[in-house]
Amino acid sequence: MRYIGNKQLLTPEISKLLEQKGLLNKNLTFFDAFCGTGSVSDALKGAFNIIVNDILSWSTLYTRGRLCAGDCKFEKLGFDPFEFFNSNDEKTEGFIFKNYSPAGSKRMYFSPENAKRIDYFREKIEEWKNKNLISEDEYCYLLSCLIESVSTVSNTAGVYGAFLKHWDPRAKKPIEFVKVNSNETNHHNLTFYNDKTENIISEIDCDVLYIDPPYTQNQYGTQYHLLETLILNDNPKISPITGSRTTAPLRSDWSKKYKAHILFDRILAKTKAKYIVISYINDQSAWGGLMSKSFIEASLKRYGKEDTYTCKKINYKKYRNWRTKSVKEHFEYLYFIEKKDLAEVNYESPLNYIGSKSKMVVDIKKNLPNNFESFIDVFGGGFNVGLNVNSNKIIYNDINYFVKEILESFKVHDTYEYLMYMNRIIQKFGLEKSKSESYLKARQYYNSLPPEKKDPRLLYTIILYGYQQQMRFNGNHSFNNPVGMRWFNDKVLEKMISFSRVLKEKNVIFECSDYVNLLKNMPKDSFLYMDPPYMLTTGSYNDGKRGFLGWTKELEKEFLTTVDELDKNKHKFMISYVLQHKGKINKEVKRWIKNKGYSLINLNPKVFGEGNRKEVLIVNYDQKKATLHNKKQLTKRRL
Repeated sequence: MRYIGNKQLLTPEISKLLEQKGLLNKNLTFFDAFCGTGSVSDALKGAFNIIVNDILSWSTLYTRGRLCAGDCKFEKLGFDPFEFFNSNDEKTEGFIFKNYSPAGSKRMYFSPENAKRIDYFREKIEEWKNKNLISEDEYCYLLSCLIESVSTVSNTAGVYGAFLKHWDPRAKKPIEFVKVNSNETNHHNLTFYNDKTENIISEIDCDVLYIDPPYTQNQYGTQYHLLETLILNDNPKISPITGSRTTAPLRSDWSKKYKAHILFDRILAKTKAKYIVISYINDQSAWGGLMSKSFIEASLKRYGKEDTYTCKKINYKKYRNWRTKSVKEHFEYLYFIEKKDLAEVNYESPLNYIGSKSKMVVDIKKNLPNNFESFIDVFGGGFNVGLNVNSNKIIYNDINYFVKEILESFKVHDTYEYLMYMNRIIQKFGLEKSKSESYLKARQYYNSLPPEKKDPRLLYTIILYGYQQQMRFNGNHSFNNPVGMRWFNDKVLEKMISFSRVLKEKNVIFECSDYVNLLKNMPKDSFLYMDPPYMLTTGSYNDGKRGFLGWTKELEKEFLTTVDELDKNKHKFMISYVLQHKGKINKEVKRWIKNKGYSLINLNPKVFGEGNRKEVLIVNYDQKKATLHNKKQLTKRRL
């Protein structure tokens, strides 16, 4: 049958990819999360146990019919249903005749004669089921054949969102009851669901997840409403114009910009699958996929093991309409990853904060001790460390309330609504990369607002179009970063969505306090992570020129004294620090570490530029035991 996004022509490439990855015929379970017409499941049913799902009832049933076709012998029925249907001329003036043919309405989906035959087929199949003359698989198979038969005489342009105003020649031909196309290979275990993938993804035990989500704003429930009505056989109340049933329960957020992105991240994070395969339209095509290649790639690389990411560009012919008939090339991307253990997935802050520890998170997590109830990110900054720590309670603190409010906004605001707000601001001011006039207008507008009306979402949106996407203020706390060459691109979008989801899922408390006051009231059994300003480097947070207290030698000495007091009171801590930068060495801190007997962990110089910058971790506990414990915990999670 004609179906938007049918993957029949793509199945050889999918099979080839899975074979190259060594996944065929290994008694693995394959989850076809958006089955559509079941082309992929049918092609792979001999190589995997198959789990099928789709939000549309007719899709799940149609796929089941294809997969089970070889099991349907109709022994209890006692005769061949195809010969039976095609050898008689019985008709019924039922729901299809009355509502989808011009004999009973103004709608021209089917000719009156074909509509009566469709009603007869549907009525007889239901009768056989009620009399227990056919099995559930045989019932689904016959209904899938009915769908196939209906598609050969429908007076539509391929979907059922509307009918043609003039009769297509094929719609005038008498309908025949034909067999649905099915792979003759014997199938393994089959399981069927009829739900939204995002609702069940965390429950599905599978080895391979295959997703082929909608890639345009077309709602499949609207486009195929008639098939849903045909299969459910529920005689619903319908629209007076198109004859469509209520499709609200069938509406998919995958067909909405930003909601598709949010769901994609959620699926990748929540699936139990070890391997993930995705097919998606090229975003430069006339069909215009909602998610870009760069967004999908960034998402997959976050959750996939290093070097397992694969992207194949597949050229093929496909169904065309008036929008795409002038496009010579149609292709899809076929993606693959082997998923990381969730403990190995690290999330990056969408705020490009100076001194970000995103490259150090792996080393920091590896060297953390065990058994702490609360994790305190004392100098939180962009929150790359605290967010990635596994703890019952995480306390974020930063003395810069602008930073704190932006990060907190990712938690308190619905992510989709946040993105829509940003989109409105971008459109309102015409924000674009390096477009100075628009940027300065937005910046001036933000600075003109009274403090109580300065929405952190507005500030964050403007920051994304500033120089290096940095946060810079003058002494009066007016945002003064100049225009930049960056913008709200899809890599930032991916960071924001994944970061926001995890932030909402974790128990995070936001504070904006001087670190000394914060530590006076910290919870018991707290572990302290401290990333203070460094004397050897200068950023907008420690130069003392931005309306916030700068970082001086006196303050550094006070900090070291405070740390010694923490150690004296048996509080475990970790400090990120720069001992060497551009040939300079902080000898005072180096002597302090040696004199106090704290452990020094040297980090990989390749991350920061060998010989140029020496990043270290300073801890007051047995780091070797902590590393061993974390390795054991990770191994347990993998097993």
